[in-house]
Formats: sequence, C-alpha cells, structure tokens
Amino acid sequence: MKTQTKKSSDWKHQLHEIIYEADTPAGKWFDILLFIIIIISIILVMLESVKTIDDKYHTILLTAEWIITVFFTIEYIARVISIKKPSKYIFSFYGIVDLLSTIPLYLSFFFAGSQVFLAVRALRLLRVFRILKLVRFMGEASQLKEAIKSSRAKIAVFIYTVLILSVIMGTVMYLIEGAEAGFTSIPRSIYWTIVTLTTVGYGDIAPVTPAGQIIATIIMILGYGIIAVPTGIVTVEFAKQGGSDTNNADYSAEIHTNTQVCRHCNADNHKDNATFCYNCGNHLHEH
Repeated sequence: MKTQTKKSSDWKHQLHEIIYEADTPAGKWFDILLFIIIIISIILVMLESVKTIDDKYHTILLTAEWIITVFFTIEYIARVISIKKPSKYIFSFYGIVDLLSTIPLYLSFFFAGSQVFLAVRALRLLRVFRILKLVRFMGEASQLKEAIKSSRAKIAVFIYTVLILSVIMGTVMYLIEGAEAGFTSIPRSIYWTIVTLTTVGYGDIAPVTPAGQIIATIIMILGYGIIAVPTGIVTVEFAKQGGSDTNNADYSAEIHTNTQVCRHCNADNHKDNATFCYNCGNHLHEH
C-alpha cells in the first residue's frame, strides 16, 4: 500500500515539475510548447473573425481549435491533480483564466447561441505572462515590476490630476460651445476633452467658436506633455533599479530566478536555492 502511495506521489511530483517549473529541461520545453500553442490559438481566434477566411476554412479552423482546446483541457486537469491542494490553483488568478479560456468551445457545442463567448478564448494570451517566468526573463521582469511598483503612487497622482483637468476643461467647453456644437452635456464634453488630451481625436465633436478653438489648442499641446509623463516616471524608476553598481548590487539580491512552485499551497517567487516554502513551510523538493 505504501509502495503504491509512493509511486502515485512520484508521478504527480514529476508532472508538477514539468508543468509548473521552468528550471528543468522538461519544464522549459513544456513552457515553450505551451507558448507556441497559445500563439497559434490566438491566431485561430483572429482568423475566425474574418468572414471570408472562416467561410472557406471553417472546418479546418474548428478542427484545429478543438485539438488545442483538448490540449488545454488535459493541461488544466494535470495542473489540478499535480498539486496537493487543487483549490489553491483552481481559484487562483491563472486558474480562473485557464478555465475561462478553455470552456467557451464546449459551451458553443452544447448550448446554441453561446458562440459569443468564443471571444473569451483570447484570455489565453494572459497565460503568456506566466510562461515568461522562464529564467532568462526573470531578472528583467523583476526589475520592470519593481519600477512600476515604485511608480504607482506618482502615476496615481498623475491620473487623478488628469481627471480633474478633464472635468474642469470639459465643463468650460460645455459652457462655451453648448449643444449646437455637439457639447450636449458635461459628461460628453469631458469625453471630448479626454479624447483630445490623449491626441486620439475621433472628430465626432469639434469646437466652432474662437474661444473654444483656443482652449482646444491648449488641450492638444498639453496632451503631448501628458502622454510623456507616465513613461518618464517609470523610466526614472527603472534607471534607479539598475543605476549605480552599489544600488544594482543591493537590488540584485531582490531579483530571484527561482521558478519553483509549492505543491502544497501553489505559492511561487521563492528565493534562489530555497528549500522550504515561505508561505506554508513545506519542503519544495519532496518526492
């Protein structure tokens, strides 16, 4: 009985090492294969949306999508059974993404009119972020993540300022232009301000009075500076992360290329050469 239990644990452990890790050769190849299949799947979703292509190659596209969906179904089941507490994966962010990106095709097969949910398959693209845990990307990804994290307060203040500016300028444009020029309400005027401020310019609303056009010109000029601000904030923080040798040395201690995922609680981001899980305390490499 103990031998059977040990054999069951061994194959589940090996399966876990392949589908959850990127440190092993098998894990790397699995992630590369998964990445390729995800990209193919997204291409299929896009091709199906082109009516001329879908009419001509519908059977081929559908067959390919079923093959990919079956693969993702097997992968999802394998992820569930290879972890000791399946709920930790099932109700995690990526667990939910995996499920939502897999079930639409099944729903379209059993329930009429559910084809609209097929677009949800594009969620598979989110899974690429998990695959990017490959060791060669970990340092850069960690540095970028820390730069964005350090910038979040400044970016939040910046966005708040832009929203206030949009409300003020939108209200002013509503008072100056009025409904005759398309500024029928303050919310619609705020919409125009944001569109102009971001230099999108749909052209569905345009000022006609000299005063309105002057304000619009000011908003357009401000737009160029506003677009550059978030990029500058993140760039400065990113430069700080990799600035001086001393700072870089300190920061390098925070960058971990370990992709080990705990089989007990599904926690990741462990320190390099870690033996025990920082979250639940269980051994990371037990067989």
